[in-house]
Amino acid sequence: MNRRTFVTTGVSTLCAVPLLGFQHFDKYTAPKPAWLLDWIKIYDQNFPNYKALKVTDANHKYAGGYMNDMEIPNPHSTAAFIATACMLMSCPESAFYQSKELVKEVESATQCLLKMQHSDGTIDLLETNFHSTPDTGFILENMIPAYKYLKLSNVKGAESPLELIKTFLKRAGEALTVGGIHTPNHRWVVSAALTKLNELFPDPRYVARIEQWLAEHIDIDPDGQYNEKSTNSYSPIVNRSLIIIAKGLNKPELLEPVRKNLMMTLYYVHPNGEVVTEASNRQDKGTIGNMSRYYYCYRYMALLDNNGKMAAMCRLIEQTSTKNQLAGYLDYFLEDPTLGRALPADKPLPTSYAKAFPYSGLVRIRRENWDATILSNNASWLTFHKGNAVLQAMRVAASFFGKGQFQSAKITQEGTTWVMQNSLEGPYYQPIAKEKIVPDGDWDKMPRANRPQSEIQKLETIVKVSEANNGLQIDIEMTGTEGVPVSFELIFRAGGTFSGITKHPKKDTAYLLTGESASYTVNADTIQFGPGKAEHKGIQLRGALPAMDAPTVYLTGFTPFRHTIRLS
Repeated sequence: MNRRTFVTTGVSTLCAVPLLGFQHFDKYTAPKPAWLLDWIKIYDQNFPNYKALKVTDANHKYAGGYMNDMEIPNPHSTAAFIATACMLMSCPESAFYQSKELVKEVESATQCLLKMQHSDGTIDLLETNFHSTPDTGFILENMIPAYKYLKLSNVKGAESPLELIKTFLKRAGEALTVGGIHTPNHRWVVSAALTKLNELFPDPRYVARIEQWLAEHIDIDPDGQYNEKSTNSYSPIVNRSLIIIAKGLNKPELLEPVRKNLMMTLYYVHPNGEVVTEASNRQDKGTIGNMSRYYYCYRYMALLDNNGKMAAMCRLIEQTSTKNQLAGYLDYFLEDPTLGRALPADKPLPTSYAKAFPYSGLVRIRRENWDATILSNNASWLTFHKGNAVLQAMRVAASFFGKGQFQSAKITQEGTTWVMQNSLEGPYYQPIAKEKIVPDGDWDKMPRANRPQSEIQKLETIVKVSEANNGLQIDIEMTGTEGVPVSFELIFRAGGTFSGITKHPKKDTAYLLTGESASYTVNADTIQFGPGKAEHKGIQLRGALPAMDAPTVYLTGFTPFRHTIRLS
């Protein structure tokens, strides 16, 4: 899950980073830019929405805590309230500045949070993780700035909640010095939390644990991508965590993987500002998201390195994200006034390229207002974006022994053409050798691997992708066993209108491409595609993946299946 969100309900999960060049967290004394004041207003407007989530029953186990949208009291919602309240109480421009009433609310919420904390110092992520060190790390990225902000607020009555928050933090620190993790990014989240905790309450055990995780080295490949390839969730989290550690422990070498990832990610951006997600191996795979989660990282590094491309990406993110999305990172900017400095002058972003990322298993092609992604090890092996008109997947399957869904283990380049291929066999099996027959006739004890094969059927699929006529040309050839039904899918993102297609007689949102050309239009953006092929109406073949819940255009035929389709 993405632990950091800011939505209009006011439920915000906050992270924070230390100041570069400052030894101690301090008040924001520089003049605040207008956009930062706008963010404070957004928080002020949304903050009262927490009221509906509060557990008000005095007899409830978690009285004073906060619920999620499923009405389950939980530490994440409770910590988010505490962090937001403390930040606003310390901010002179906020309507909640030095609010005495809010101090009491924070005290009550922190008492509840301590009840939610286990004796080992961990908390639960109720959706999936229990006694979770990583989620405790995420929580500390909320609660450490909460402690700092509340201390700086000088609001009357803060002494008691400060001690409660300190108790929570110290207990959590015990967990983080010994607890384990699940995934690669958790190492850096835990280390970042320990870095911040060490700034408040120095402890050599914290630093020793960080060094133990760092000894495993940063999991970045030669492409510049992290192990999880999670562009819409964990990559920005890893970048933020590494920045925290680099600054807090004076390890500038940890900024190098951040640079590499941010420079690589410039090539992962669609013309409308969305980020490519199809290569992720986490839960954000194939999700729709813009680049707002990267804003802090690009701005920090643009200012640090005087990097015009990163500055240009910041400006693109500002144009393609909502203020609410960017305001979710208010705490970063309140902690570090240097982030309010003017960005360097823009240098051109890459908008025309064909670039392979072999370690990530994809190829990116962009020509100004359209772009495409070719993917290996993925049944959805091609996407095509033209503004807001999106072909979100191209797939092909044959009803070949229940295993005919095409995907390619690799993408090879032949001149200006990108090639994917796959070979399948469908054998039959002869009687097992006499000496291998089991007395009880148990089929499982006489595996097919021990039987001679016969009547072996073959299916060879080759897909070639090349640029043509300000778009793509896709050539597909499926040969081998003849007469095998084939279903070729063009799966579009919902919200547009078609022309030139025929409604499938038995399935909603399914269409056949029978003519020479068709189009899909979203507002002013149109994808042209064709020619068609419709030799049967069998669109859901045995062994193929289920149809996506999206408007889908089908081309159908039989092997040998040879067809060329163009997108523009």
